Amino acid sequence: MLEGLIQIALTLIIVVAIAPIFGNYMARVYMGEPTILDPAIKPVEQLIYKASNIRSVDSMTGWQYTRSLLYSNAAMGIFVYLIFMLQGVLPLNATSLSAPTWDTALHTTISFLTNTDQQHYSGETTFTYLSQLTLGFLMFTSAATGLAVGIAFIRGLTGRPLGNFYIDLIQSITRILLPISLIIALLLLMSGVPETLAGPAVARTLEGDTQIIARGPVAHFESIKQLGENGGGFFAINSAHPFENPNPFTNLLETLGMVSIPAAMIHTYGRFANNKKQGWLIFWMVFGIYVILIGIAAFGEYGGNPQINNLLGSQQPNLEGKEVRFGWAETALWAVTTTGTMCGAVNGMHDSLMPPGGFATLFNLFLQIVWGGQGTGTAYLFIYSILSVFLTGLMVGRTPEFLGRKIEKREIVLASVVLLIHPIAVLIPGAISLAFTDSLSGISNQGFHGISQVMYEYASAAANNGSGFEGLADSQPAPTGLWWNLSTCFSLLLGRYVPIIALLLLADSMTKKQLVPETTGTLRTDSVLFTSVTAGVIIILGALTFFPVLALGPIAEGYEISSGKFEPTPITAPPLATPSPLATPSPEATTPTPNSGQ
Repeated sequence: MLEGLIQIALTLIIVVAIAPIFGNYMARVYMGEPTILDPAIKPVEQLIYKASNIRSVDSMTGWQYTRSLLYSNAAMGIFVYLIFMLQGVLPLNATSLSAPTWDTALHTTISFLTNTDQQHYSGETTFTYLSQLTLGFLMFTSAATGLAVGIAFIRGLTGRPLGNFYIDLIQSITRILLPISLIIALLLLMSGVPETLAGPAVARTLEGDTQIIARGPVAHFESIKQLGENGGGFFAINSAHPFENPNPFTNLLETLGMVSIPAAMIHTYGRFANNKKQGWLIFWMVFGIYVILIGIAAFGEYGGNPQINNLLGSQQPNLEGKEVRFGWAETALWAVTTTGTMCGAVNGMHDSLMPPGGFATLFNLFLQIVWGGQGTGTAYLFIYSILSVFLTGLMVGRTPEFLGRKIEKREIVLASVVLLIHPIAVLIPGAISLAFTDSLSGISNQGFHGISQVMYEYASAAANNGSGFEGLADSQPAPTGLWWNLSTCFSLLLGRYVPIIALLLLADSMTKKQLVPETTGTLRTDSVLFTSVTAGVIIILGALTFFPVLALGPIAEGYEISSGKFEPTPITAPPLATPSPLATPSPEATTPTPNSGQ
């Protein structure tokens, strides 16, 4: 146990150390201050601006920023969808794969476009190298889109103009995502992660059989997958695959990649607000919730299954669904980190987590702020701060203010939209799936665990996370596969773009407000008291909204297992076909795997 706790503690110490450094760097980038990369990057950016007719002096209104974001995302989505549907006749098709079904292609396009990377397919048997490289393109642009929204919101909150979407998008790629991804990719390459356009390797086994081993341009794909909080795996089993995550060093590197930007963005806000104290207070608040959830998950995995422990006569950690090279500690840490950062990559099967681990991961998907999505997670965090200011203002009878600007009806309405759209995107399709388990959704587990499987899928889609509990027939032919593809598309689009629009309009509203002079009655937001109130609002709102799901899912399952009355329910889903190694099966023939969001 001690070794596992030390591994977790060292990772957390590194996060605390790098977050302010990286946060200050990002603040310099977005504030237009000189950085170490200027001599190399600035000429490239000027060429892009000139070719695209972008003027760096142009700042956009909230609606202009929103329209630019939606138009560019729509154009990229159409381009990628056409690549998928034509992959059978396009180059870089080493295994002669045909086009996927239209609904699989549509779901995959929307999923990667929204920075979710939820996958209802097996990567090595469904998409060609060209299609996988195209997904890598969306990994950069979707992550940069989130960063642009996050920084525009911070600008508006601190009274600055929102900026230009296209400049924010380009700088997010050229100065943050691309340079760091290159460094991570080189380290992964040196650690054994492949990067090649050669076809699958053919090996002769000791028994004399032939084994076909999938490979491809993985190292660069893996780096942006983690850093950009994308999470979609090149291979079916994601970061549990030895070609994506071969050893403890790569596991540490990829864990830090997931958490580095969202943790640093809080310090970036502190620079913009000229209040580093508030940045640190918010950081420690989120860090505290993060550590508690890691403790809950780790406790559950180390304690193991009580029924198995009774049979063995001793306590054994839960190693089901885990890679032995990572063990219970690094799997628990990764599970909480990937659901907290909305990355969605997995290094073990979340479906095999004990109920405390299931609780922690679901709780992260419901809150969306520990540490939250790429850029947007930081914005959600300050939505809770605005609501906290509003509630405390009501209690003392003062007009609520945040950073010297009044919070009025328009801001509260927009903040409410951001928070209320998530339960709509999760609970409505989840209720329909649970109502038609046999004919429509093909759920493999009809007990409490089945509720967790379904709600996790939609919470993951709506939160732009992408990981999955598995046990769902989401890669099967219609009606089950079609239902999961189209219903999660609803949650993907609703959970991504409606909050983004509301965030940008709220930021635009804040930037137009006059600064109110500070008085003795002004509520200071850089105090331990206000930070504690904000933490309480976050926990209470999350609990009130989703507590029934948690109670009927992991909490009830935990009591059931502890009572000794747990009996596995029979699988009622359609039988799952097994694809031949690296043949050319259609997506309907692939099995659900522990990939991101399957």
